[in-house]
Amino acid sequence: MTARVLVVDDVPANLKLLEARLSAEYFDVITAHSGAEALAACERAECDIVLLDVMMPDMDGFEVCRRLKSNPATHHIPVVIVTALDQPSDRVAGLQAGADDFLTKPVSDIALIARVRSLTRLKMMTDELRMRAATSREIGIESAEREAILEQGEGGRILIVDDRPASYERLSARLASDHLVEIESDPSSALFRSAEGNYELLIVSLSLENFDGLRLCSQLRSLERTRNLPILALCEPDDTARLMRGLEIGVNDYLLRPIDGNELQARVRTQIRRKRYTERLRDNVQMSIEAAITDALTGLHNRRYMESHLGKLVETAVLRGKHLAVLVMDIDYFKSINDTYGHDCGDDVLREFAIRVRKSIRGIDLACRIGGEEFVVVMPDTDMAVAATVAERLRRKIASEPFPIEQGRRAIDVTISIGIAAMETAQDTAAKLLKRADQALYRAKRDGRNRVVADAA
Repeated sequence: MTARVLVVDDVPANLKLLEARLSAEYFDVITAHSGAEALAACERAECDIVLLDVMMPDMDGFEVCRRLKSNPATHHIPVVIVTALDQPSDRVAGLQAGADDFLTKPVSDIALIARVRSLTRLKMMTDELRMRAATSREIGIESAEREAILEQGEGGRILIVDDRPASYERLSARLASDHLVEIESDPSSALFRSAEGNYELLIVSLSLENFDGLRLCSQLRSLERTRNLPILALCEPDDTARLMRGLEIGVNDYLLRPIDGNELQARVRTQIRRKRYTERLRDNVQMSIEAAITDALTGLHNRRYMESHLGKLVETAVLRGKHLAVLVMDIDYFKSINDTYGHDCGDDVLREFAIRVRKSIRGIDLACRIGGEEFVVVMPDTDMAVAATVAERLRRKIASEPFPIEQGRRAIDVTISIGIAAMETAQDTAAKLLKRADQALYRAKRDGRNRVVADAA
């Protein structure tokens, strides 16, 4: 994994030192001598992570960090403050400004590289989500960045895994005013509980008495349900090797004992903010996918999805020698419904029709609205005889029960015409099937509507 690191410091010797250390680990390094230069470079999306000095003449590192984190275009870039300031209050100030970590000079090479690798790994994952969600705004889904900037990281659901009562009681007491905190003192139960508990943060002691805390972290990263759960590790100050190993396997952040309460709160909020941001990105991606393949009015799949999926089903049926049938359906005299009762009532009919279709078919069948009042049902492992039975049952279901309109104040009679086609030979294609079913539908409408007609091919 390579990444581009922006090093920001007004002292040339410091820039050269960090540049040399990072370049030796095959990172691409760019530099900035001031906060203004750093902000401009980030705006141009020139870096994956920022290493930021605090003491600079034009604006200090805290202010640079605040500006980066308040800008939707740069909010997602990890920021590590690297400074000679070494008081707990300085670390808290940096974290409250939005920094993802705070390293005190002189920084060991191991700690520096491990932290940069860990944060750039998260950044690349976030970049992929941001790229997939980029079209969300075009279809009316609100940007996740806007909410992320306002997010305070409070009210999180946290699980503490620690087998020392004095330790977990102090942690819980410090966090309980802002978060919902639960304790798991049995590490062997923590994995199952983490997967089932819908937590936003896991705090794991690496000093568990009869259990390897790193193994628990590794197991959490290997399970689908906990893969994206942030982990904050608690470590003894002389156990640096285990801590670095933890960062390599996916620990998100850490605290060294004795734990400063203010720093604990700041790091917890940072992790919860990031978790909620990535969840919003994933939600936006899912909504974008659903919007791309789903008809907004009826909730059925749309033509685009049907054409893609039908082609695959036909290929599968040919390869396995299975049956496949297609129903093409049209609501009779739908234009007159719109003209007589209005388009809102027409929409009511379409929604109710979709509900009845879903109730009349199997889970493996694919129901789609392909335009206007025309619908398609694709039925895998179904021959013509079975398809005709289903189609006739659906036709009766539609005709026998009036459709509610005007929020249930009225009801009207609706009928449908259905054309059916089934795979005949291995040379059949999705286009041929749809054409034959459409021709059968035309005959049904020509012969009086409210009927089912099977393809005669």
